[in-house]
This record gives sequence, structure tokens and C-alpha cells, in this order.
Amino acid sequence: MNASTAYEQVSPAAPSWLNKGDNAWQMTASTLVALQSMPGLVILYASIVKKKWAVNSAFMALYAFAAVLICWVLLGYRMAFGDELLPFWGKGAPALGQKYLLTRARVPESTHTLEDGTRETVEPWYPMASLVYFQFTFAAITLILLAGSVLGRMNIKAWMAFVPLWLIFSYTVGAFSLWGGGFLYHWGVIDYSGGYVIHLSSGIAGLTAAYWVGPRLKSDRERFPPNNVLLMLAGAGLLWMGWSGFNGGAPYAANIDASIAVLNTNVCAATSLLVWTSLDVVYFGKPSVIGAVQGMMTGLVCITPGAGLVQSWAAIVMGILSGSIPWVSMMILHKKSALLQKVFLLLLLDMHESLKN
Repeated sequence: MNASTAYEQVSPAAPSWLNKGDNAWQMTASTLVALQSMPGLVILYASIVKKKWAVNSAFMALYAFAAVLICWVLLGYRMAFGDELLPFWGKGAPALGQKYLLTRARVPESTHTLEDGTRETVEPWYPMASLVYFQFTFAAITLILLAGSVLGRMNIKAWMAFVPLWLIFSYTVGAFSLWGGGFLYHWGVIDYSGGYVIHLSSGIAGLTAAYWVGPRLKSDRERFPPNNVLLMLAGAGLLWMGWSGFNGGAPYAANIDASIAVLNTNVCAATSLLVWTSLDVVYFGKPSVIGAVQGMMTGLVCITPGAGLVQSWAAIVMGILSGSIPWVSMMILHKKSALLQKVFLLLLLDMHESLKN
């Protein structure tokens, strides 16, 4: 085969419906999202906790990544993106056979009526295998984000049982309801890249888990320095850079929506980081590297539901809000609320206080 024929349809590996650019970007975006978890959050969690919890915390993220993948291809993907069983749940089935994985990607229940009366179904221009893996990386990082609320609190054996159960009975419900063509999708609800399906669901689940598991020991809460600040920043950097795939892959195509989403993602994160750091300087008299990481993460989470939908000036406004409102709730309001002091999710808060003092 010479260069002039390399991109022609010459084999079953390049069917007429395949858009190689979209497929290449989707696999790249999937890899970027996967890197957020492995090794991004593995490094971040291991570095941000006390030394005695480092290995346990890293293993929680490592285990979740592997366990979610197997559960996803055996049952979870088609519960979230398969044929409808209930308005909020798909029919569970394996996503492993070549006959299924090599066909053109399609979300069965996403059929909707356009303004001109025609009906349309979401059908990306690449194989189902690419979509299965892309959506797996979203499911995996949801569980790993949830893990952040119980680091240093939860027994690893309990976590091993919790991961598949929460994936099947919680995550797939939210994913099908919105992205899989369930009732929220048909109501017109928009979640560009995971504000509800990923961040709200993991946040509420983390809050609930932290409440029932209970607070850390008093001695641990009083002094909670990260065991390796430089590695923590490396993990945070992988999380930030990987977010370009997180939001850039959401349109299911390498189109202009993806370009805007990537730019907005980084603009909002940078703005939020700067606002959080500035508030630390004004209130505490000096900046905090932990605070910078917190601001980065709140900015990334804030922009996700609308990354490809808002203008870039709005991304700056969102960054200002995400860098200030969570700062107030974490640094001011939590000290006045017994409930927040009992269940507050983020290890980062305690470490921020440790480094500040």
C-alpha cells in the first residue's frame, strides 16, 4: 500500500461510515480522561494524604479503575447506553462481542424529533468499541472522585464491595437518564459533559458516604499535612491536562464544539485558581499550594456542564464564581456548621489548615 491509497476504503477495517479523524480524536480523548485517573488521581491521592494512608489511598483508585472496566463491559455499558428497560435504566448485557463492538456507534434511546419534524438518533462516526471505552473512562473517574471523600476513613474491603454496587445501581441510572436517552434526555435536560452524571452524583454520594462512615480521628484532623507536595502537583497537573479530553470528547466528534470546550475548560480552571489564591492572600496573608489545587479543581468541575455551550467570557465569570463561592463555604461557613464539620468531604480542607498554620 502506498501513501496515496493509505486512507482509501481497502478493507473491512475502514467501512464507509468511519470518520478516521473523529475516531482518532475520540480514542485520544479517552486516553486523556483515563490518564486523569491512572496515574493522575492515583498520584494525587497518594501524595495528598498522610504517609500512613498513601498506599491504601492509591490502591483505592487503582482498584476502582480496574473493577469499573470489567463491570462496564460485562453489564454496565448497556445499562447506561443500551435499549430501554425503564425510563431511567437500560437493559444490562455484555459489550464484548465483535459483532457488537465493530458496528457503528449508536445510542438506541436517543431518538428525538427536530423542529422540522424529522427524527434523529445519536450515531457517532466511529465504532461502538470507541464509545464503550470513552464512556468507561467517565464511569471510572466518577468512582475515583467519590473515593476522595472517604480517604483515610474507609476499609479497603468495604471499598472493593462498594465500587461495583454503586456503579450498577447508581451511576448507570444517571447516565441512562441523561446521556443514554432516558427520561431526562427527552425532557430536554442538558448536561454537556458530566455536571450531573459525574460531579453531582459523585459529590452527593461522597457526602452521604462521609456522613455514614464518620469523621476521621481527632488527632488526624488536627494535623493533616500532605506527604509529598511536589507529587501532589504532578497528579493535579495530569488531572487538569486530562480535562481537555474530558470536555473535548463530549461532542462525540472532532468538531468546533470540541475546540470551544477545550478552550473554555482551561480558561475557567485558570481563573478559578487565581481567584482562590488571591482570596487566600487577602484573608490569610499568604498563598497556599493546596488552595491553588482546590481552585483548579472547582474551576474544572464548574465549567464541565456547559464547556461547549457557553462563550469564553462566560467561562471567566464561571471561574470567578467557582474560585470564590467554594472558598467561602470551605474556609468560612464550615467553621459555623456542625454538620459540615462532621462530614466535610475534602481532605484538602484539613491540609490547607495544616499548611496555613
